[in-house]
Amino acid sequence: MVIDKVFIYKFLKFGIVGGSGVIVDFFFTWLFKEKVKIQKYLANAIGFTIAASTNWVFNRVWTFHSQNPEMLREYSEFLIISLIGLGINSAVLWFLTERIKLNFYVAKLGAIGVTTIWNFFANYLYTFA
Repeated sequence: MVIDKVFIYKFLKFGIVGGSGVIVDFFFTWLFKEKVKIQKYLANAIGFTIAASTNWVFNRVWTFHSQNPEMLREYSEFLIISLIGLGINSAVLWFLTERIKLNFYVAKLGAIGVTTIWNFFANYLYTFA
């Protein structure tokens, strides 16, 4: 794969969308962990899933300009990739909080960074190819 300006531009847009997703993810994770008082990894999964759904909309329209009429299939593919990403995210989060003893939210930010790389390449090469 040749890295060109279009690729870099899409990655930057994906990152901007991901930044909005971080806000959504952190808000809903915090809401369910701190206010609803559910288990932290379940709260993380809820925040992650809500953010993945909003990210699909923004990435479909703005990042990848998808015209795919099979929106349900595309959304399903995006969610499958996101669920794999959630597994990566949860593993990194667990490692950083339980083994390295980082603050939950600092560790969550690190886990999001790792997961972003997976999500971009998987969606670039599969969902929105």
